[in-house]
Amino acid sequence: MNERPNFLVIMTEQHRGDCLGSDGHPALLTPNIDNIGGAGVRFSRCYSTCPVCVPARRSFLSGQFPATHGLLSNSNMEWWNAPPTLPGVLGDAGYHTYWVGRSMHQYPPRKRYGFDHIVSYGGGTNNYNDYDAWLDRAAPEGHGGYYGTGVMHNDWTARPWHQDEPLHFTNWVVSEALHFPRSVRDTSCPFFLVASFLAAHPPLVPPAFYMERYLRMELPEPVMGNWAVPPDNDGIGDDVSAQRVKLTGEMLRSCHAGYYGLINHVDDQIRRLLNPVDGIDRMTGNNTVVIFTSDHGEMLGDHYLWRKSLPYEGSARIPLLMRGPNRFGFGRGVVMDEPVGLEDIMPTVLDMAGVEIPDPVDGQSLLPLIQDVDVQWRRHIHIECTGALGNHALTDGKEKYIWFVKDGREQFFDLTQDPRECHDLIADPVAADRVFYWRNLLIEELKDRPEGFSDGKRLIAGQPYSTVLPHAVKPQ
Repeated sequence: MNERPNFLVIMTEQHRGDCLGSDGHPALLTPNIDNIGGAGVRFSRCYSTCPVCVPARRSFLSGQFPATHGLLSNSNMEWWNAPPTLPGVLGDAGYHTYWVGRSMHQYPPRKRYGFDHIVSYGGGTNNYNDYDAWLDRAAPEGHGGYYGTGVMHNDWTARPWHQDEPLHFTNWVVSEALHFPRSVRDTSCPFFLVASFLAAHPPLVPPAFYMERYLRMELPEPVMGNWAVPPDNDGIGDDVSAQRVKLTGEMLRSCHAGYYGLINHVDDQIRRLLNPVDGIDRMTGNNTVVIFTSDHGEMLGDHYLWRKSLPYEGSARIPLLMRGPNRFGFGRGVVMDEPVGLEDIMPTVLDMAGVEIPDPVDGQSLLPLIQDVDVQWRRHIHIECTGALGNHALTDGKEKYIWFVKDGREQFFDLTQDPRECHDLIADPVAADRVFYWRNLLIEELKDRPEGFSDGKRLIAGQPYSTVLPHAVKPQ
């Protein structure tokens, strides 16, 4: 009987799916992340089904779509009567479970949601910042913490990290992650370890070496769709965290250098975890499944947009790469284009661990796809998020239909011909049949929702769209 595998999940934050060398990025260096897919499989059409931090991480923990777990936008003060979680189920099956780094973004902050132990950082002035406590001991007095540069958590402004590189959050996460298998883990049982990074979420403060590398490189320009609308007055006078932006010149260059620099820095640090000399494989006798993903993407100035929450590719498409012991049949350098999501990680891990998948899980195990077993896969994936307009989208990775709740506006993109979503085909007669097809799928998808988005025959705009669905509200 084969020994049960260990699992290492590496999760970045706000990391676009196209920001990988293996996805064709023309400038960004990510050889160590790329090698995970090169030694296994890369899912080229992985989507965050609610592309903001809290609900996305809730989907990772529970294997549930947003409509099931009930959180449809960021809210850090919502109690969650969680179903069986991935770490909880693994813990019950005898795994040692450990979370390191960027917090799970759930409430209350120190609730473990099935993990045996957490070493985390929640950001801001929360009282659960293990990183800040460590930095206070390690850094010079008056260091100002991770936000000591003045560049803040949603800003497009960027500058180099203001302390020595070993004090950067990315370095700390890797050091803490390595501390677990070397000094903490119970060697009598397998483990499930999550190394959660803050990068590439702002503040855009990579160490100086990485900032300078991308400042001197030729970087791709943002893409602008024929539907994109610039901010009023070109954004002059707007807050530096505004969602609608027009970044040009040095503003654009430093923003992109900061963002790419954070990812490149993570990639280099990952080598500490995955190198063949004293990395995770050597520690575990090549019995560890490695999974790399992110919670959502970043618009990065595309279509005059910044941050996340939107269903466009920059915001919603994320990396997902896996490799593991030969017995799972990963192959090498396999690229799969089925529509998948964070919800699929829980059933995949449980499947590999030989643990029964709980009924509340919506996701599907990716193992049959990895092993090239004939399996009935979903036709599309549903993306949604509340916000200024609220949005729903359906995509199979080849086409995408978007509907905005507040005003009923629609968009349609042919992703095979237009992967950057520059040409909105919603009014193009040639696309009318495809729009009709996707619109009716969304009508069916939403017909039983409590908001009244659909009566089964049409989409109904202007309905209230709250952050929390009624079934997820904690009783008073």
